[in-house]
Amino acid sequence: MAETLIQAFVALFVTLDPIGQVPIFGALTHGDSRAAQRRTAVRGVALAALVLYAFAVGGTAILDWLGVGLPAFRIAGGILLLLLAVDMLFARHSGLRATTASEEQEAEERPDISVFPLAIPLIAGPGAMTTVVLMMGRSSGDPWAVAGVLGVLALVLGLVLLALLLAGPINALLGITGANVITRVLGIVLAALAVQFVLDGLRAAFPLL
Repeated sequence: MAETLIQAFVALFVTLDPIGQVPIFGALTHGDSRAAQRRTAVRGVALAALVLYAFAVGGTAILDWLGVGLPAFRIAGGILLLLLAVDMLFARHSGLRATTASEEQEAEERPDISVFPLAIPLIAGPGAMTTVVLMMGRSSGDPWAVAGVLGVLALVLGLVLLALLLAGPINALLGITGANVITRVLGIVLAALAVQFVLDGLRAAFPLL
């Protein structure tokens, strides 16, 4: 179980990328008071938590209802996370972990960005949702492992909230370049995890492998 929890922490930390969220959050809340930024951060993380926990609890049931086996989802999820890792390595923004140009324009016109784009897709994006379902699948129904994965998710969300609350000092310390360097390093780790998910899915689908 310890291995599953470590993998869950690494995978969730990389996909939620607390440090990488900081420059985007700073840009979205530029000009807001510190109190307003704190409220936005808390609301955004709370809403993202609701979405991710809903996927953690009901993700497998949805797959069963759709007739999608966990091996197929592991392969598809691994490919999706590999694409996300490529985005992180090249520090480019796509709809996988950030907002597109049209979404940024829409966000600028909204008085409250805690739901969109902060909660979704910046925190609870496709990569994070996929990772949650994959890690819950790895727990194999073991109640302690399931509780551990849910606890790890809470821990990583707490780190995201802490990073957003300290966005000002972190931005001043790292700058955009520093944040991108950390994101690139995490992208390498995510690429390795993504390949492992694909291999796990292939082994489950083709036992002779």
